[in-house]
Amino acid sequence: MNKRDILKLFLAALVLAAAVLGISRIEKAQGQNETELVRRAVKDAAMTCYAVEGAYPADVEYLRTNYRLAYDEERYFITYEAFASNRIPDIWVTERGAK
Repeated sequence: MNKRDILKLFLAALVLAAAVLGISRIEKAQGQNETELVRRAVKDAAMTCYAVEGAYPADVEYLRTNYRLAYDEERYFITYEAFASNRIPDIWVTERGAK
């Protein structure tokens, strides 16, 4: 192998590494966006419940049953802390298995 072949091989490896890194970053950003979408869906359903009923629901199950909140339960874990019926609850969404 001459220097030119080694240089071509090195450049090809560099391009491949950059592509893999780029794909990894895109997947991570997409996952974060989807998690935020789930959080916003829960918040929007809670706010709709408040507008209709005059109180925030005590739990996510109420939103699922009465306001058609839907999300992938196997993929996302929702922490929903309602401390008063007239205060918007704290909502955290975590992707299961996320570090």
